[in-house]
Amino acid sequence: MSQDHDLIALDSLLSEEERLLQKNVRSFVDSAIKPNIAGWYEKAVFPLEIVPEMAKLGLLGMHLEGYGCAGRSAVEYGIAGAELEAGDSGLRTFVSVQGSLAMSAIYKHGSETQKQEWLPQMAAGEAIGCFGLTEPTAGSDPSSMKTFARRDGEDWILNGSKRWIGLASVAKVAIIWAQTDDGVRGFVVPTETAGFKATPIEPKLSMRASIQCDIELTDVRLPADAVLPNAKGLRGPFECLNEARYGIIWGAMGAARDAWQAAVDYSKERLQFDKPLAGYQLTQEKLVNMALEINKGFLLALHLGRLKDAGQLQPHQISVGKLNNCREAIEIARECRSILGGNGITLDYSPLRHANNLESVRTYEGTDEVHTLILGQKITGLPAFR
Repeated sequence: MSQDHDLIALDSLLSEEERLLQKNVRSFVDSAIKPNIAGWYEKAVFPLEIVPEMAKLGLLGMHLEGYGCAGRSAVEYGIAGAELEAGDSGLRTFVSVQGSLAMSAIYKHGSETQKQEWLPQMAAGEAIGCFGLTEPTAGSDPSSMKTFARRDGEDWILNGSKRWIGLASVAKVAIIWAQTDDGVRGFVVPTETAGFKATPIEPKLSMRASIQCDIELTDVRLPADAVLPNAKGLRGPFECLNEARYGIIWGAMGAARDAWQAAVDYSKERLQFDKPLAGYQLTQEKLVNMALEINKGFLLALHLGRLKDAGQLQPHQISVGKLNNCREAIEIARECRSILGGNGITLDYSPLRHANNLESVRTYEGTDEVHTLILGQKITGLPAFR
């Protein structure tokens, strides 16, 4: 694939092993995703058939150690996310929900029994997981969740609802967060449990090659050992969300890069007034400005990845990356669509598909507004959420 966007030798900052991973994931995306994504997107199909291929590449829970996981670095995880989202945000989101959310919750907060039971299956793609935190009336404010788990002897009984839960209708296990008399707790819920119901949300204008669901929990009875023993309060789910937010910093730039490359290629071939669009000053200005933001976005992602690998990454720094890179990526995708003119609204080209997907990426794992307020509090010391 062309590296026209790389104006500052970004690849020189990567190790040989990191470049090899980038090459392998990019090859998978070019061969398995890009030839098919327009059809999947149009038909609103999530391609379950590629899950085993992702598992073979070690992409599921790839940043976790042991239990069949690849044990890759944060930077390697980010590189893989960028390449996957260059294919489609929905496919990168699958890896995020599976690894950064569901698997991370079990890995960080679960018992050894829970880890042994679920993580090897999930790393191998034999079991899909989902992460039930958001509710119809509790998105940016998860502390207001209504889902409640009460004790009944040794058992737990869960009642409530969740919304916008990725993969829930195809998942074998759900991590459900609920209020209890002792604060927020997480529960490992096999989706075949009586009273668990997941319904895909349709129709959608964004993330069409992905699955998001409503979940209804009606007297879901769980044994005492279903609770995640090491997660108490909202810190538990937030630690998982930060893993997912980190991946978005890379993924959004992958989508931007692919949209930009499509615009460059098109502008070199499309003739207007007897010369290629790429030969006009206005077009070149657009391409240059976008390339600068892509380079800066990847530099930011790489810096934060190196901090994460060194154990030095702070939560507000994740907000810097998520806010900046999503905001820039969606503007880049829209600008690229403008270069493609009317042809840009078809699924023959990726920019508008990426722009539509990025509307979701910009919203989930913390909206622009939430990350702005996180950074505002960091700068001023004053919380302004209410």
